[in-house]
Amino acid sequence: MNEVTPTPEQADDIAAQLRVLAGARDRLQGLLSAVLAISGDLDLPAVLHRIVTTAMELAGARYGALGILAPSGDRLEQFVTAGLSPEERTALAGIDFPRGRGVLGHLIHHPEPLRVKDIGAHPASVGFPPGHPPMRTLLGVAITVRGKIYGDLYLSERRDGLPFDQADEAVVQALAGAAGIAIENARLFGYMRDSAAQFQRLLLPTLSDLSPFTGAAVYRTAADPAGVGGDWYDAVILPDRACAAVIGDVVGHDLHAAAAMAQARNMLRALLYDRRSPPSSVLGQLDRTVEAITDLPVTTACLARIEPADGDGWTVHWSTAGHLPPLVLDPDGRTWYLEGEPGIPIGVDPDVPRPDHSHPLPSGATVLFFTDGLVERPDRDIDEGLDALAALVAAHADLPLDELVQTLADLHPGDGHDDMAVLAVRTPNRT
Repeated sequence: MNEVTPTPEQADDIAAQLRVLAGARDRLQGLLSAVLAISGDLDLPAVLHRIVTTAMELAGARYGALGILAPSGDRLEQFVTAGLSPEERTALAGIDFPRGRGVLGHLIHHPEPLRVKDIGAHPASVGFPPGHPPMRTLLGVAITVRGKIYGDLYLSERRDGLPFDQADEAVVQALAGAAGIAIENARLFGYMRDSAAQFQRLLLPTLSDLSPFTGAAVYRTAADPAGVGGDWYDAVILPDRACAAVIGDVVGHDLHAAAAMAQARNMLRALLYDRRSPPSSVLGQLDRTVEAITDLPVTTACLARIEPADGDGWTVHWSTAGHLPPLVLDPDGRTWYLEGEPGIPIGVDPDVPRPDHSHPLPSGATVLFFTDGLVERPDRDIDEGLDALAALVAAHADLPLDELVQTLADLHPGDGHDDMAVLAVRTPNRT
């Protein structure tokens, strides 16, 4: 069989076709990677920004934006941008974001894909505001969520200087389809996360009047939530006028952990209220009770009882069940931890004896109880987090108690990947 040698023109044509196929393959691979990227984030603002930047990469665009429609559907309510340099952003300072007039508004009222070679020459064009970078070309695609238009994705200025083409439109339209699903997932996740956090807060108590003591507490969900958490706290004035304070953490991040947390808190309050027992005895009774009548997961806790000392001042009695020690803030701003032999967590072995500890407290001293989310980071030893917390407390020692616990939750030394609770009790003056 004779071998056929293509002519130079045929060879060039074959090479061109191969380049087109290779480009299509690369673009398809890029699209698949993009879909995976935008689907992997569940934080809505991050998802929206990722959609814009991903579309820019796929089409080789210098500028990108996602205009989110108002509920009325006739104007833009938010505008997420990408590609602007710091100088360009500075030039646009004070200029309100587009509301959907002009060419951008054309896509709102006509949601078919839009390609424009010259924005200024388009019949709907109304020009650009002062300081706006020059833009000539535009590619616009609507994004729908559950059959309703959520917003419009806009790209401008291909980096090679050419107008956007049919291939750009096709790949960005495909991305828009995946973007709708990613947006809906992020919105649903945000709703579930907020509902879970609200559920958690409803299970936690509003601190009752602790007079003559002063109390404050705060609970914060994790930055990367995996459902409701098991952090809990409580503080009550007992019949003998001592103040009991407890903080704990049920293992797990789900509804079961939250329900178990509520069970443990309610049982502990009942055990506290009708007897004058040392904290170790109360924790031991709680451990035996939950083993007998519930399926409570492993739980850490620290229980303290603050009562008048003989003479002047106060005495704190406490016992821990695998929990971090409380931190004391003196009226003069000095801090120290209530160190002592820790007991084992609740739910491990109720027959193991639990230690008790005592320490004098002056009037005006603050005892801070907290969960590990406030101080833990995987990249450092827990002692470093405890030292950082003590320094943070000392630096804000003059704040009112409510502001102090809020500040600790805002500036926490932890990494934010776990929920956190802080409870503070301040001793009154002895009269």
